[in-house]
Amino acid sequence: QGQLVESGGGLVQAGGSLTLSCAASGRTFSTSAMGWFRQAPGKEREFVAAITERRGVSYYSQYADSVKGRFTVSRDDAKNTVYLQMNSLKPEETAVYYCSAGLKPGASVASPAGYVYWGRGTQVTVSS
Repeated sequence: QGQLVESGGGLVQAGGSLTLSCAASGRTFSTSAMGWFRQAPGKEREFVAAITERRGVSYYSQYADSVKGRFTVSRDDAKNTVYLQMNSLKPEETAVYYCSAGLKPGASVASPAGYVYWGRGTQVTVSS
């Protein structure tokens, strides 16, 4: 049984930066893609970024169009941790950010329904 715990959220001014961390325990997720999603009040959970498991010597990442060039997803399998570096944050990106893991076979990394494991989320608030 795996658990995911996010940290690093907080209050930041528009244009600022935050780095979120997601620490996994209970099992290793080194063979699974891991993702970041966010959910604002009254809205559906939306895809932010994902990173594949190691393939050869590389990892592959995917981003929502709205965050490309500003957010960077990375992982440290030795620490069983995935990170989300967020730069140039905007007020409309205020949301609870969730970490996910355990991608189901054939599922899209960008689909919330594709993941088995979820953290409880960390609040990110961007003030204008």
